[in-house]
Amino acid sequence: MDAERDAMLSRLRQGGVRDERVLQAMAAVPRELFVGPGERVEAYADRALPIGCGQTISQPLMVAVMVEALGLQPGERALDVGTGSGYQAAVMAACGAHVVSVERIPALADEAVARLSNLGYDVEVVLGDGSLGVPERAPFDAIAVGAAAPRLPLALARQLREGGRLVVPIAGGPAGEELTRLRLASGRWETESLGPCRFVPLIGDDAYAEA
Repeated sequence: MDAERDAMLSRLRQGGVRDERVLQAMAAVPRELFVGPGERVEAYADRALPIGCGQTISQPLMVAVMVEALGLQPGERALDVGTGSGYQAAVMAACGAHVVSVERIPALADEAVARLSNLGYDVEVVLGDGSLGVPERAPFDAIAVGAAAPRLPLALARQLREGGRLVVPIAGGPAGEELTRLRLASGRWETESLGPCRFVPLIGDDAYAEA
């Protein structure tokens, strides 16, 4: 997998990822262990892959862009919304964060717990409604949402500490979603667009209803 990993890192740099800690984390986390056996040959391809239960693991470039946008510092407390296979949470932990990850699908949560534990990542997986965050573990320095919200998820924004960052795809119409970063500065929320993206919908009480 070394050649495939190197090709992925080259694509990440070409895609604008500059944070060396993020690049090192992407190189260190064995993506092939976060997909099914039938998908491992494509583990480092720059596309989303199915992980079961109708869910996907995001393309490497989008994971790197989101984690870079968080600006994680070693020792910070971070929330990963939508655990899935646990890959993005592992990358965040590899950047030095203490990660809480929330997943609404029990089977995925159970698999992620076993996988992350076996690989030794500092990630606590919680079963619950990701749109509501994990208020009992708040406040967080950084929150990453791996699914598209219909609007700014206020429940998550309220779980940031001063100086905290929230990165979330927000629905923008037929063209897709807009990756948005929110910062809590001097008690005020400041938002900025990071560009277009495509994600599965965020399901929950403060997001989309389950079909």
